[in-house]
Formats: sequence, C-alpha cells, structure tokens
Amino acid sequence: MTVLVTGGAGFIGSNFIYYELEHYPQDRVICLDKLTYAGNLNSLKKALENDRFRFEKVDICDREAVEAVFAQEHPDIVVNFAAESHVDRSVEDPGIFLRTNILGTQTMMDASRKYQVKRYHQVSTDEVYGDLPLDRPDLFFREDTPIHTSSPYSASKAGADLLVLAYHRTFGLPVSITRCSNNYGPYHFPEKLIPLMITRALADQSLPVYGTGENVRDWLYVEDHCAAIDLVMRKGREGEIYNVGGHNERTNLDVVKTVLKELGKPESLITYVKDRPGHDRRYAIDPTKIHEELGWLPKTRFDDGIHATVQWYLQNESWWKDILAGDYQNYYEHMYGKREKA
Repeated sequence: MTVLVTGGAGFIGSNFIYYELEHYPQDRVICLDKLTYAGNLNSLKKALENDRFRFEKVDICDREAVEAVFAQEHPDIVVNFAAESHVDRSVEDPGIFLRTNILGTQTMMDASRKYQVKRYHQVSTDEVYGDLPLDRPDLFFREDTPIHTSSPYSASKAGADLLVLAYHRTFGLPVSITRCSNNYGPYHFPEKLIPLMITRALADQSLPVYGTGENVRDWLYVEDHCAAIDLVMRKGREGEIYNVGGHNERTNLDVVKTVLKELGKPESLITYVKDRPGHDRRYAIDPTKIHEELGWLPKTRFDDGIHATVQWYLQNESWWKDILAGDYQNYYEHMYGKREKA
C-alpha cells in the first residue's frame, strides 16, 4: 500500500512517517511538504535513506503539483498533517492560515476524489472546541462538543474539518478526522512550549511563561498520537471524528517546572510575561470513543515522556541548534538543489 503524507517534514508528520516505515515494511510512504519555516527536511534524514520513502517539495495549495504526484503514485491513503499551526503567528497573520489550512485541504481532497483514494484522513486539533473552565475538572471535550474557536488558527482548522465532512456527505469521499491534544516529543520545533523551555534552559536563559502559567493542557506523547492516527485511517469508520487525548493534564507552569527538574536547572529561570490575546484556559479530551471502537489508549506517562524528550534533545543538539541558527533551511538545497537545477 502507498501512504501519502502531507506536512511530513513537520513535528508530528515526521514522527508519523517513521512510525509507518517501522510498522509496515510492505508499504511505501510519500511525503509532500512545502518546507516553510516549521518544515525541516533534516528531520527526515533517516527516512531519506529508505528506498520505500519519497520526498517531494510541494505546496498543498498548488493543484497542478499535487495532482502530478497523485498521477504518478496513486496513493491508497492520504494523511493531511500540513498546516500552519502556531497560534501566536495566526494572531499576527491570519491569511496564511486560511490559505493553507482550508484551501490546501480542499486541494488535497479534490485530488483524493479524482484518484479514488481508499481513505482521506484529516489531522485536526482539540482547539476547535475552544476551551474549558479551570474550575470544572469534570468537563471534557467529546466528539459532539460544539465547535467554539478562539483564534484564527483554530478557526481555520475547524473550517477544514467541516469541509472534510461536507466532502464525505456530498461526494462520498471516504474520510476520517482525529482531533488531538497537545503533542510533545522528538523533532518538535523549538518555538513550541516544551522544546522552547528545554533549549532555553540548556543555555541558562530565562523561560517566558504567559500570564501566571495556570492554563491547562492535556499532553500526548507523539508516538501515542501516531499509533492512534494509524488505527483510525486503517480501521476507523468512514465519516467519523475521533478524539485523541493523553490523560495527562498539566498547567503550563507545571510543565516548565518538570522540564527544569529533568535538566537540573533552577526555577529562578522562570519569567512571567504578558498573556497573549484569547489564550484558552483549559483543554481536556475524552478519548472514550477511540478506545471503545479501536482499542487505543495512550501508553506513555507524562514524566516518562518528558524524560525521553529531554534525552532526545540532549542527544540531538545539532538538529535544534541548526534551527536556532537558521541553517536547517539550507538542508533541502544541499540534498535537492542540484536535482532542481538539472
């Protein structure tokens, strides 16, 4: 079988590609990625050595380029990770989020219809549900929780989800959607909370925490998320949404303190900064549906996952230091520049 993955040079996408290559030695994996600031081909260095893997630098909004890959590869399954995903950036420039997250999804589904894929899977986020009050720990996001977005990012992801469901109902496209809680683990771009805190703490720099750090997130180790996506795309019911959560709720401040403890760094590095506009208070997912239907449960305890993540960053300093220096964007030119110019 051939699995086409968009956004595979990003954090979750790269981890998913490695998961597929490891668990399905009979399958091929094709990756499309525009290689924006958050796309790092260096994250796929080991995959590029595998003859069952192919990479193409493609913008998912480029209809002609997308269809050219579909015509050549005829993928059986399409998994769409490609998205602008940083909330702060969506506040600064909403337009790019609407283009990539909604119109790019449309382009991928149109190609999926034309080439009759067996499953189109959309990777979404729990942020489409808005947030939950801090004083109601009994409340959780369920698949039937009304959409109530807080940022241009979450609104663009919600719009994409609705479009996916509409393509299923109108055109009969075999689709599925997963909405996940906050991921962490290897290859996480250093602008996000956990890798930002790890890299800054290693340099003994101040650790900026929004507001009082009381905002709560449900943390999910990325490999557990990859296993859930794989289950849903292969065995999940068509036209269904599945929530994927880690049962690991922590305040942002607790997360930062856990990272500092793991690194043996003092809490005096923490600095409180002005909160961002529309900052969601609490996310918490009820993953009962995916557990009861497909048998999925998260395997990784938060403390174990943080330990593994910190160890990965300690052992892969060149990966994140290249990002901080901006050198990672030269890796594509190094790998593919001569091919493009030929």
